[in-house]
Amino acid sequence: MPPSSSTSTSHKRRSVADEPVTSVLPGGDVPYDPDHAFSADEEVLAALGYKSEFKREFSLFTTFCVSFAVLGLLPSFASTLFYGMGYAGTAGMTWGWIVAMIGIQCVAMSMAELCSSMPTSGGLYYASAVLAPPGWGPFAAWITGWSNWLAQVTAAPSVNYGISAMILAAASIQNPAYIPTDYQTFLLTVFIMILHSILSSLPTKKLAQINSLGSTFNFIALIIVIILIPSGTDRPSRGLPRFTPSAEVWGTIYAGTSFPPAISVLMSFIGVIWTMSGYDSPFHLAEECSNANIASPRAIVLTSAVGGTFGWFLQLVVAYTVVDIGDTLDSDLGQPFAAYLMQCMPKSAVLAILALTVIAGFSMGQGCMIAASRVTFAYARDDCFPGSRWWRRVNGTTGTPVNAVWMNCGVGVLCLCLIFGGELAVGALFSIGAIAAFVAFTTPIFIRVFFVGNRFRPGPWHLGRFSIPIGVVASAFVVLMVPILCFPSVSGADLNAQTMNWTVVVYGGPMLFVSIWWVVSAHKWFKGPKVNVAHLMLGPEGNVVPGEVIEGKRADGVAEEAEGEGEDVGKTVGKRGSLDKM
Repeated sequence: MPPSSSTSTSHKRRSVADEPVTSVLPGGDVPYDPDHAFSADEEVLAALGYKSEFKREFSLFTTFCVSFAVLGLLPSFASTLFYGMGYAGTAGMTWGWIVAMIGIQCVAMSMAELCSSMPTSGGLYYASAVLAPPGWGPFAAWITGWSNWLAQVTAAPSVNYGISAMILAAASIQNPAYIPTDYQTFLLTVFIMILHSILSSLPTKKLAQINSLGSTFNFIALIIVIILIPSGTDRPSRGLPRFTPSAEVWGTIYAGTSFPPAISVLMSFIGVIWTMSGYDSPFHLAEECSNANIASPRAIVLTSAVGGTFGWFLQLVVAYTVVDIGDTLDSDLGQPFAAYLMQCMPKSAVLAILALTVIAGFSMGQGCMIAASRVTFAYARDDCFPGSRWWRRVNGTTGTPVNAVWMNCGVGVLCLCLIFGGELAVGALFSIGAIAAFVAFTTPIFIRVFFVGNRFRPGPWHLGRFSIPIGVVASAFVVLMVPILCFPSVSGADLNAQTMNWTVVVYGGPMLFVSIWWVVSAHKWFKGPKVNVAHLMLGPEGNVVPGEVIEGKRADGVAEEAEGEGEDVGKTVGKRGSLDKM
């Protein structure tokens, strides 16, 4: 899609309604910059109302690399084994994973379709604002944005907590007399957070290179572990068959909760959902990706499909080799994955696998930090946060949102104080990541399916006639899972402050606060995505006429210059009423 040019006296220009992007700009708007001819990606972003502020140095492959690193199958699985195995046992890990992936893949495909139509860092937040019924756009953006931000800002702390627990568990394996303390876990996790923040402040090109290496290692480590565990297990030397019989693996539901088996299996989906929640990263990196309205949605679907397939292989390997689920969950090592490995592998192999997992986890945490900073930048650009003018600044040296990186680091360190509240308290970080992410993922999808009708204009990557059915399945899956993710593992007299599921407090509390904030104050000043690109208006016959530029300048003189000298006016794409009509 080359930039449009005009050398004739007819001054005809392409409008927002001419090509497939769903935008906040009215149908007759034309983004305009008298000093710059828009590239194809800049045209699409300008049609969404934003000027380009990043270098487009991510490709389909490097975007997929960041996304796959954020997915982090090996460290994600290791960090959430307590839930996946502990709630439903091996049945939840085998056929339970397949059932969960049906809903998750539908969410990913529906999200990819939105990304192709609206490839901006604001991602889901922008889509909710544009697609919501008249009058509801700002509120939909507000709720989606804050829920997504909670998922993003807690991702790196939860990943890094899992890494720290594995490092200290390895130390305990080497020296059985050593027992890690909460204070040591906290300090090590904060140190890793600081390292990630330093790396995330680097220029975009360096970030792409680092994450490409990290993602490649992540994938290689995953393959090595999938091969190493079944080939290197020493179960026979312990008087056990090499693998547990299939009838037991697929048919036995571990009584890890006080609820019926079907509910226990659904509760075990928290491990699948949290593990598979990183495929939205390409959406948030769209403003740094070349050919974003095709490459970014492809990266979303590719990440979910590849992650779901290889994640299931890893689940099968562990399900067939675990010896005692109860001992795995209650081990003094304090890390179920390390305890599981000690049951079926030689000590040297255990340490090797933990080392691979820790390195892969470091790469995952790095990707989480990058994605979170882009979300924070995008929302601060629209004044969502107190002090937004600081968090939306792009560093002049690195060309990246450094302030947003360190803001997220500070919030993440505060979240890590939950470590001192015990295992269930810090476990809420994982539940938040699952529930907050999927609420944000599905809100614009739900709006798209049930309220938009023909107002949605698909981009070049779309689902065609399967769009609505897939969106319905995605919405139904999340509506079912949101309350399930808030269930405690026990009920009745056993339910107390130590055994309750704190997700409803740690996620529900902040969301209740921002909802009250909306009613009391935010509805008066927050209007959703704020257009920041200069634009003109088309007359009834397509001629450029004087209009007001969003940045506060007048376009009268510019319009005359365009008429007299044939200035290039970038063509735009999409159709949607202005936010004032939302």
